[in-house]
Amino acid sequence: MQDSEEKAAPRFKPVPWSGLETAADVELWIEEHNRSMQDNIGRNESGYGVCFTLAEGGDVFLQTTQDGYLVLDVTPDADWIAPLIMAVAGIERPKASVWIMPDDKLIELMMGLSSLIASSILVVGHHFGARHRKQPLPR
Repeated sequence: MQDSEEKAAPRFKPVPWSGLETAADVELWIEEHNRSMQDNIGRNESGYGVCFTLAEGGDVFLQTTQDGYLVLDVTPDADWIAPLIMAVAGIERPKASVWIMPDDKLIELMMGLSSLIASSILVVGHHFGARHRKQPLPR
């Protein structure tokens, strides 16, 4: 019998990152990622997306919304990528750790982040900074 205090095995496991070099590589990754999410995420689950662990430290959680936005939740130890995000998205740094940008920036974002990523993992139940969003998404 298992000890009642033992935790269940993680549902998802980190996958070593293979760099994306072209827009076509990113589009293929997007298709594969979407298929994986459809196969592994239940209809009633929320807070799903992907977490990228950066080789130089920190994590970036990424979620796409049905409204056509990307939501990035950047951990404090990954704050060093802020200039990259600002350059790609053409937006100012937010006060909180959550970045919101149009989803048409996804390919550029992934091209910029790709060489910095060590691994990725699907996530479920992440808050994606919902507590920090006091205003509606930008239009």
